[in-house]
Amino acid sequence: MNQQFTILKKAIQVFHSYGITLIGQHKNADFIQQLRMDPVFINGLIFELEYQLHVIFQDEKLGTVNTPKDLIALLINIPQDN
Repeated sequence: MNQQFTILKKAIQVFHSYGITLIGQHKNADFIQQLRMDPVFINGLIFELEYQLHVIFQDEKLGTVNTPKDLIALLINIPQDN
């Protein structure tokens, strides 16, 4: 459980570095439609999360990610020995 808090704290720092706050409805905002992020920056965000947290997202599962909340849920469900 403590490891999940560490992961979340680092993930929040990465989101903030991209100008994404995770307060209120912002966590449910669509990356492209509401946050107006270019796909290149979304890929950069994903890369930065993988790099900082030493995890690898499966490409098949990334196709279902549209919001910061989706990405964090995917992050939490990754096996920790990854």
